[in-house]
Amino acid sequence: MLDAVENTSLKKSIPHFEIGDTVDVRCSIKEGDKERIQVFTGTVIARRGRGINETFT
Repeated sequence: MLDAVENTSLKKSIPHFEIGDTVDVRCSIKEGDKERIQVFTGTVIARRGRGINETFT
């Protein structure tokens, strides 16, 4: 059952990346009634978990 929920929630267009790759992460920031996109750039140093529960640093 958990796999069924993960499959419907997981984006299919996530690009492949590995430890050591440089990535850009876009985050939506809301300030009052305005909204903007903040871009963070960094190097992947660790990955944990899998599927919808995966995180990276």
